[in-house]
Amino acid sequence: MATPEPQGSIRIDKWLWYARITKSRTLAQKLAVSGHVRLNKEKVSAAKAAVKPGDVLTITMPRRLLILKVLKLGTRRGPAPEAQTLYEDMSPPPPPKETQAPVAQREAGAGRPTKKDRRQIARIRGFNEIDPF
Repeated sequence: MATPEPQGSIRIDKWLWYARITKSRTLAQKLAVSGHVRLNKEKVSAAKAAVKPGDVLTITMPRRLLILKVLKLGTRRGPAPEAQTLYEDMSPPPPPKETQAPVAQREAGAGRPTKKDRRQIARIRGFNEIDPF
């Protein structure tokens, strides 16, 4: 039999799932237990940790760092616009993407010839001319 949750708080794995931070409740449990979640600067060691409005969650994801302030607890896993009302995103902006340098041109005579180079070689050698005999 499940124990009733205290008023004004919810399990952290449920909240992560309701807020659509993870795709499934199982993944939310694994994330909470793995040590990648901090609740008010304290590492979360169990998925049953209680979250209440006003708490700050720091979540390290594979490609980003999320800092979320809990605004509401939520009662279901609803659509994304509803899930976004559960928290305030205080994450730092992502670092600016480096502008890619233009593709380096190879020096003449280095590497395989391009299609344009092959056509010029064929013209020089006379392969494109029609031989009547």
